Amino acid sequence: MPIQHFFYPSPIGILQIKASDEAILSVVFLNTSPLPAHAVKMQSPGISGQPLIDNCLLQLNDYFYGQGRNFTLPLRQHGTDFQQQVWLALTDIPYGITISYLELSKRINKVKAIRAVGIANGQNSIALMVPCHRVIGTNGSLTGYRGGVWRKRWLLEHEAAKAHGVRQLF
Repeated sequence: MPIQHFFYPSPIGILQIKASDEAILSVVFLNTSPLPAHAVKMQSPGISGQPLIDNCLLQLNDYFYGQGRNFTLPLRQHGTDFQQQVWLALTDIPYGITISYLELSKRINKVKAIRAVGIANGQNSIALMVPCHRVIGTNGSLTGYRGGVWRKRWLLEHEAAKAHGVRQLF
């Protein structure tokens, strides 16, 4: 099963998408600009020749243009049973809503494992589709985000504007 690499130029940076024929394996923000020399710039769906990737690109376009709120793609990332439990709980956080790390730990019935929940959240390698950016500190602060706190802020404000008409949260 070969793994394909694709790049998506989002409004907040380049996303690298890794996929097999069956599932999306990772979606991560690159901290390089412009695209790596070996990359093929993916501008629009339908040009990859891979139905799963084309569907992913279409759903990313819908998300960033404010027309799509949910991703319906097969996802597979490797992790422990605990990590899988945390990542599954992340997919239940509605678009435009934030919860705290404490709330996330309660949702998986592991209140005393709040730090481990935070670590598992940070190890999520499927950005946006497994919405770890929707988890914030108990005091409402924006804590770390693998793609950078500025991107987390942008994503939360983007979702709030589309879901609730809120212009600026933080």
